[in-house]
Amino acid sequence: MHKKLRIRFGFSYSDNRQPKIEKRPRGLKFVGFATVVIAFAMCGAVATAQQPAGIPRIGILIASSPSLISARVEALRQRLRELGYVEGKNIVIEYRYAEGKSERLPDLAAELVGRKVDVIVASAGNAALAAKKAGATMPIVFGVASDPVGSGLVSSLARPGGNITGLSVMAPDLDGKRLELLKEAFPKVVRVAFFWQASSSRGNLSLTEMEAVAKALAVKVQSLEVRSVDDFDSAFARAKRDGAQALITAPNPVIFSQQRPLLDFAAKNRLPAIYDASEFVVAGGLMSYAPNIADLFRRAADFVDKILKGAKPADIPVEQPRSFEFLVNLKTAKQIGLTIPPNVLARADRVIK
Repeated sequence: MHKKLRIRFGFSYSDNRQPKIEKRPRGLKFVGFATVVIAFAMCGAVATAQQPAGIPRIGILIASSPSLISARVEALRQRLRELGYVEGKNIVIEYRYAEGKSERLPDLAAELVGRKVDVIVASAGNAALAAKKAGATMPIVFGVASDPVGSGLVSSLARPGGNITGLSVMAPDLDGKRLELLKEAFPKVVRVAFFWQASSSRGNLSLTEMEAVAKALAVKVQSLEVRSVDDFDSAFARAKRDGAQALITAPNPVIFSQQRPLLDFAAKNRLPAIYDASEFVVAGGLMSYAPNIADLFRRAADFVDKILKGAKPADIPVEQPRSFEFLVNLKTAKQIGLTIPPNVLARADRVIK
């Protein structure tokens, strides 16, 4: 019969060499008991010596809520499994969600640093910045960052330097492309509400890029900068008051966290809209043009794997998107009385009917 000896690390040791306990006079019972205790202690020492190194711990710092980002996190976890990391078995993952409230990120990041995780995966640029301030030397991987150089996350894409690396979504370059697609689908649109936030040392780069494309297309951009969730009601009121004919969003964690209010505003006012993430269209938005964000989070898992195997973030170049997706939701178009031209539909990578 095998005896399993449980030790405090949660592993078990099977002892095939069960010690024989001889019958002894009553006065020597304690000696026999002591022999068993010593044998057990020796087995425990062997088990401890055979125990593998400590299980790696990953901290995941999310700027938004679990429901909004579930597909992205699952893509990360799936890739980790493919790389041999089984959650709860040979890796521990701790999750922290700011629920769209950026002011919570510093405290959540500090919690993960206090837990002594081996690497932090930050969902976005603001989460990565919070993690950087909380733990100046802890390895950090950002899954999405619109301007990692301008925001001060890395020194350059090719040579990040410091303790941070990850994936960039090239946001400023894509805002103009979204406007081009919107104008192609709805040629009569001449006034567009643009929801954005300055989030880097480069100031209004996103707005500047958008206005340059708008000028070429003879479109007036209505700048609606939102810095927190409290700014959206007034932004919606301004868009309606100034006669916005369409809506565009720029990549930003705060904007992403307000997915439902943005979708409801567009639907209520029958505004054609193009968003910066496919999740908006899946949830009922009209169109989106964006990198495959789930793919970026999958690739973030490879960064984590390299770091856990000894690579330094400073030596891992920041990667950019490999693919972009144009999604159209025909069901939404029908509900708000819009028609998507055949030539635009033909360009869609995915159509929701």
